[in-house]
Amino acid sequence: MANPDIKTASVLAFERKLDPSDALFFAGNWDKRSDAKNWSPIIVREKAVRGTISNRLKAKDAADPAKLDAAIENPNLQRVDVATLPNNCDTLKIRFTLRVLGGAGSPSACNNSAYREKLSKIVQSYVSQNGFGELSKRYACNLANGRFLWRNRLGAENIEVQVSSRTGDSVQTWKFDALTFSLRDFNVPSESHDSMGALSNVIEAGLKDDGYVLLDVVAFVRIGEGQEVYPSQELILDKSSAGKGQKSKTLYSVAENAAIHSQKIGNALRTIDDWYPNENDTENVGPIAVEPYGSVTSMGKAYRQPKEKADFYSLLDSWVTRDKIPAEKGSQHFVMATLIRGGVFGESGKE
Repeated sequence: MANPDIKTASVLAFERKLDPSDALFFAGNWDKRSDAKNWSPIIVREKAVRGTISNRLKAKDAADPAKLDAAIENPNLQRVDVATLPNNCDTLKIRFTLRVLGGAGSPSACNNSAYREKLSKIVQSYVSQNGFGELSKRYACNLANGRFLWRNRLGAENIEVQVSSRTGDSVQTWKFDALTFSLRDFNVPSESHDSMGALSNVIEAGLKDDGYVLLDVVAFVRIGEGQEVYPSQELILDKSSAGKGQKSKTLYSVAENAAIHSQKIGNALRTIDDWYPNENDTENVGPIAVEPYGSVTSMGKAYRQPKEKADFYSLLDSWVTRDKIPAEKGSQHFVMATLIRGGVFGESGKE
């Protein structure tokens, strides 16, 4: 039954509780990974290439051999950024840190005290019944399976992920063979059960605010000497001021050290949503990143449609203002994971 005294807050914001740093790239050799502190940073450099015209032509030009030949004769000159391993190194090292913050589900800003109080009760009820065990396990899996490597994971010969946690003067380190994990589910290989359980418990303790949690994550990816590696690509918003010959690809770097954006690392870690409606979809995309509407930009699709009452706002409003607990446990996990993701979720008064 709806509570007429509780309205959705117009100001409602949550801070993210999984806070990764940028991930920096280094180069070395697989058999020297036990002493990788002094590995050399991978530098982004520029390359100028003469390509061919390969874009789709207009129908009238494609049908005219003379026009096609004229187009092919024009070189496609490009300036691009690249990052590669040196010719004497076969392994990419990627390192970042991850802070796990407490207070999950508590808004950083809320201008409706009744709404805040009701939301607090709902979060406490969820934690008492479920804890953060399921979510923590999935976040831990996305560390162990190397999902954060993105394209660098494809075709690798070996991948080892090391996750360390410091408590006082004590350091715990867990090692995982990322290629034994699947990216399609969250099943844990038998040889990694103990390590995965310990890492999940540390993440859960951080979400519960039972202690300060800072994880140091290092991945070693054996791909071959001199092979190209893939930092984040920069989005150039203002192209009007750039003249002819502007770079067609700009890679992200920190003090010339190739890197992946922290936002991209965060997207990989929260790719845990396999609870979305998918009965009539044969694409079987596997887990998607936790987003209010289940947005997958690479596919141009939102998997959590408001008309199906599967989106974050429909589920949250029903839970808080109408006392309708999501029937499926996965929907409850999704709501809490979105609060952990953080964002601004207030209801605008404008139509």
